[in-house]
This record gives sequence, structure tokens and C-alpha cells, in this order.
Amino acid sequence: MDVDLNGGRDRIAPMFKDRNVLITGGTGFLGKALIEKLLRCCPEIGQIYLLVRAKKGKSPRQRLEDIFANPLFETVKGMRGLDTLISQCTVIGGDVTEPELAISPEDRKLITDNVSIIYHCAATIRFDETLKKAVMLNTRGTKFMIDLAKQCKKLDMFGYVSTSYCHLNEKLLLEKPYPPPADPHKVIKAVEWLEEGVVDGMTKKILGDCPNTYAYTKALAEALVVESMDEIPAVIFRPSIVIPTWREPIPGWTDNINGPVGLLIGAGKGVIRSMYCNSDGYGDYLPVDFAVSAMCVCTWNYVGNKDYKRNIYHLVSSAEIKVSWEGIIERGKWIVSNKIPLNGVLWYPGGSMKRTRWEHNLAAFFFHWIPAFLIDCLLYCFGYKPILWRIHQRIAKGFEVFEYYANNQWDFDNATVLYLRTIINEEEKVKFKIDAGGVEIQEYFENCIRAARWYILKETDDTIPAARRHMRVMWWVDKICKTLIYGGLIYYIGKALYSLLFASVF
Repeated sequence: MDVDLNGGRDRIAPMFKDRNVLITGGTGFLGKALIEKLLRCCPEIGQIYLLVRAKKGKSPRQRLEDIFANPLFETVKGMRGLDTLISQCTVIGGDVTEPELAISPEDRKLITDNVSIIYHCAATIRFDETLKKAVMLNTRGTKFMIDLAKQCKKLDMFGYVSTSYCHLNEKLLLEKPYPPPADPHKVIKAVEWLEEGVVDGMTKKILGDCPNTYAYTKALAEALVVESMDEIPAVIFRPSIVIPTWREPIPGWTDNINGPVGLLIGAGKGVIRSMYCNSDGYGDYLPVDFAVSAMCVCTWNYVGNKDYKRNIYHLVSSAEIKVSWEGIIERGKWIVSNKIPLNGVLWYPGGSMKRTRWEHNLAAFFFHWIPAFLIDCLLYCFGYKPILWRIHQRIAKGFEVFEYYANNQWDFDNATVLYLRTIINEEEKVKFKIDAGGVEIQEYFENCIRAARWYILKETDDTIPAARRHMRVMWWVDKICKTLIYGGLIYYIGKALYSLLFASVF
């Protein structure tokens, strides 16, 4: 299809002009980034409706205020003012896990009369979530959103945010539908009918070869979206592992420690010293600012260009940039040890990845569990609450999920997104960046650690000198302890060999 580049002027933001958008999952990592991108780069967009539930004693309105209090929005607040941003966002109280989305009749009419673009981002991303909860949110919630979309009178696009890691039996994923692991309608009915304890007891049998409830329920949800494509204009976005921002609006910003950031912090604090992992393998990572830019470009292509044949998009990066698991950890250890130290490290960053489970289990026993037990005993003796054993229990549980992905390999075809790069002009390539040009891996990881230090760990820059001094102390502690341990081992082994030799001679 021939597309006019329109003299180099931005055509993506004008496509959103006066169009009303509904977003679910706006309080999540990807959702926040999408809201910020639309408000900053598409200021003439119509109303942004946010489906938000009450949580932890906070009303949906209060949670909207929390969103705008996030540092992510500082740039756009400086550009347009907080009052303007809030006036452009309408909170709809609701819950995707509840029948009819728990939306009032008035709010439902407001949506169905006005919304033309829907981004369904809401999901539980916990890999160890119970099957019943995962089905209710990821699968049944998607069904409810599709039902709502079918009632929208002005609908131009229903965009479902899936994941590129939900059809794990395929080693090369193409931008096409795949058969679900089961009939989603039957799974929803069964889970609705059965008690959670009963579902938990059947989970392993239901999942089969699927490693976790997240991948299983997202694959089921995809099938529902594909099924609806004959009735509504629907597209599927398959982002890979979404990680901190590359550059916009804050380099390295994140609001969680999932994925590589958690590994960097754990290794940087000296807590993680062993992993069972194919060190040469790699995951597919996508900075969240690239993800939301790609969603905007795909929306423009589908709605503005009416390119309805291209309706599944792989938002991935590994075809261009491959960073091994070992590369992530080694970069992280070097950055934390030499440039951006973290406060209160428990040990000098070190350790390694193990290619066999028994090696990892042995190393974890000596370098994770024994130190955790000893340090917790000291904390208890000094009147503090023991925490390290509990931390390592959480790490071990996380590794159970991580090991499957770290020891398997998938590749992704993203021909559709590559095509989009050929039809956007230079201004759009800058404003809505969807290629890896200019990305420096070392600089990116430094920004990630620096931002994690600020926004996750709440460690200010004025503590860096003290952190650097502490890191030097821990380097000496590490060297002295290793010398004593290895020296002791050599001494006792030598003594044992000498005794054997002496006994054989006499």
C-alpha cells in the first residue's frame, strides 16, 4: 500500500485529534506510559477515559491523582499544566473482573456514545497467580471488554495488549493468530463454577505444557480477540519483556523491579550470587517508551490508513539487539561496583550463572541461604526483624518462573512493524521512535540503575559518596573472606593428603 509521507509533517498525533480513548490498566507500568505519551505527544486528543477500580482504601479519583503524582508526568505537567491534564482525563469507576465491568449505566452510556479507540492493558502479570484469579482478570476480563466494545457506536479500534510470550510451544513466533491451549469460553465457565481451592488442585493438569497461568490465560484471551475480529475492528499488540524507558520522558524510568531491573538490583546489592541460567541465551526486551510509541504508530496505520489486514503486531527488539543474560548481570555488577553504587549492599557484587541445577543449588546453599540465616540471627540478637531469609524465599520463588524463560529460547518475526518504519517520515520517527537506532546498551543500563536508585530504592545522589566508601569496604571484606576460606580449604586438604601419604609410607 502506498502511503503519502505528507511532506515530513507529523500525521500520527493529528489522527488522534478529537478522538476519545478508553484505557484499562492505566495505573500499571505500561498504562501510565501510554497515558503520558498521549497527553504529551497528542495534545489535541479528545477525552481519555480511564477504567479504574477502588484499591487499598483509595477511590478511583484518588488513584488518578496518584498517577499524575508519579515523576513520569513531570515533563508533561511542565508543558501543559496539571489542571489541563486532569481535565482531559475522565475516571470511570469499574473493575474488569466483575460482571458488566462494574460500570454504572450512566458511565456505560458515556463510553458507548463517545469512545472510538480502546486500549485494553489491564492484566495480572504475576506468573504465579492462581489460575482462577488469572482467568477472571486476563481472560474473562477481556471477554467483558470485547462485549463493551461491541456496544460502542463510534468504535474505530479495539487494541488488546497481549504478550509475545504466550504461545511458548512455538520457537519462532509469527504475526498471526495461534490456536489457544483450550476453549476460552469453557475455561471461563469452569473457573466461574468451581471453588478456587478445587481449581488450584487441577491447575497443573489444566496448564499441561504451559509453564504458568499468565501465559495460559493471555493465550486464551488472544483467542477471544481473534474470534471477535469479524464483529469489531480489533488488533493485538504483542510486546515482549517491557522494561524501563530508553529516553522519554525520563531515561531509565520504571515503577517496579520486575524483569532485568530486579536482577540488576539484586546483584548490585550482593543478594543474588547464583542463577541457574543459560548464560549465552537472551530474552527479548522492549523499553516501555518504544512500546507505547509503537502502539500509537500501529493505531495510526490501522485507523488512519485503514490498513485492516495488518492487525497483529509484534513489539520486539531481539532481531536488532541481543543482550545475553550474562551480559545483563555483568554490566550491572560493573556499573554498581564502579559508577553508581547502591546503598547498604550486603556483599560485594559477585557470583555467576550456573549451567546445571545442582551447581546452582550448591552455590545458593553456601552464598544465599547460609549468609541469610547468619545475618538474620544477628539481626534478631540486636533486636531487629529478620528479613533476609524471607527475601531469599521470594527470590527462589521468582527463580522458579525465571528459569523456564532463561533456559529456553524464542525468536519473533516483526515484519509488520518493520513495514511501519518504511511509511513514517523523519519527524514521526523522532516523535514516535520504533527502531533501535542510537540505543547504547551500556548507557541504557546505567540510566536504569540510576533511575531505580532514585524512584524505586529512594536513594538520593547525596548518598553516593558514602555508598562508594561502603562498596570499597565490602570489596576488602570479600577478598579477605575468600582468602581465609580458600586458604583454609587448601590447608585442610593439604593436611589430609599429607596424613594419607605419611600413613602409606609408614
